Amino acid sequence: MSTDVAGDGAPSTTTPTRPATAPTGELRGFADLFDAITANIAQVLRGKHDTIELAVMCLLAEGHLLVEDVPGVGKTSLAKALAASIECSWKRIQFTPDLLPADLVGVSVYQRSTETFEFQSGPLFANVVLADEINRASPKTQSALLEAMEERQITADGRSRVLDAPFMVIATQNPIDQEGTYRLPESQLDRFLLRIAIGYPDRAAEMEMLDAQGSAGALRTLAPVVSLDEILAMIDAVRRVHVATALKSYLVDLAETSRRHPSIELGLSPRATLQLAAAARANAAARGRNYATPDDVKAVGQATLGHRIVMRSDHGSQLSTADAISEVFDAVPVPVPR
Repeated sequence: MSTDVAGDGAPSTTTPTRPATAPTGELRGFADLFDAITANIAQVLRGKHDTIELAVMCLLAEGHLLVEDVPGVGKTSLAKALAASIECSWKRIQFTPDLLPADLVGVSVYQRSTETFEFQSGPLFANVVLADEINRASPKTQSALLEAMEERQITADGRSRVLDAPFMVIATQNPIDQEGTYRLPESQLDRFLLRIAIGYPDRAAEMEMLDAQGSAGALRTLAPVVSLDEILAMIDAVRRVHVATALKSYLVDLAETSRRHPSIELGLSPRATLQLAAAARANAAARGRNYATPDDVKAVGQATLGHRIVMRSDHGSQLSTADAISEVFDAVPVPVPR
């Protein structure tokens, strides 16, 4: 247990779990809705509470999620369950080597009756887009996602079309050393707010899966537990979570320290700092608070930063990316209340 900077100089003693008594008003409703979504997804993905919470926080922080793991551990099930828990539109795109950018964005089709071209929107025009096995498509096709992910719009035939809010890309990816996969470019990796791995379930969870005969049946019966308006209200609540000046300074210090680390070739970009702050705000709101603390930053640090750092290949050190991030956090003093 530690005392960190909260908001407006007020100290906050934080614990790993949500407080027994949630704040009154808006955040009480936020916590109830957050719990409803995570519990709904848990019917499909058993024994992965932390992973589910990160996925939901990514949506509420207006970010995109990259789920990277070996086949068969529930990557696609997680994405489907999250989309099915929200009353919104969603599309699935199976990425293959022959997929073209127009297959994502859409095309203009000539209408003989009106002698005009009519734009037929692609699957990117949805609130939640599941990009399944994204690294099986060519880099040219992957790059078609960049504008949509960063600017929430799509440009086709010289016209920009704004995507409806919320807009979230959930991409699944198999390990890059498997046959028929392409490495995602750094510019695209940087667009993902969080990268998570599901991992194998524990024994009890796997026994439950066998009893339930997998997640297919649970997915078919999964119903939305929050409306689109409620999700938009939750997103707005996350935006308003307070980040004190001392905490902003802490975020900048983390970024500068990563850029000076001897084992890191490419440190954190300004976008990474912004997205770390967004993820910390979402974590604070999920814990029933309207202010962020250094503990919130640390809680989402690995998932937010692990895919943005490039390690030196000629340094001779066997330091992993996760260990390098831990060293960066250890090197930066935690702000204390005044």
